[in-house]
Amino acid sequence: MKFIAEIDVMPLKALLDPQGKAVTMSMHNIGFKEVGNVRIGKHITLEIEAESKDKASAQVEEACKKILTNPIMEGYEIKIQEA
Repeated sequence: MKFIAEIDVMPLKALLDPQGKAVTMSMHNIGFKEVGNVRIGKHITLEIEAESKDKASAQVEEACKKILTNPIMEGYEIKIQEA
């Protein structure tokens, strides 16, 4: 079976987000004063061949821990559905 995994990776809340801070300041400079605390992350989509949703989920989890994220600085959420 084919599955599509959607992974959202964000900096941990306890850490500063320099990109988000820069975007917040830029937003204020162009008149969006009401915008605050911007956080910048990344979105990853994977197509996976697996026997079941559980096995696909385990593969994605392992990929996140080994290569797709830096667990010291980032957290992630995974959503998996059949393709």
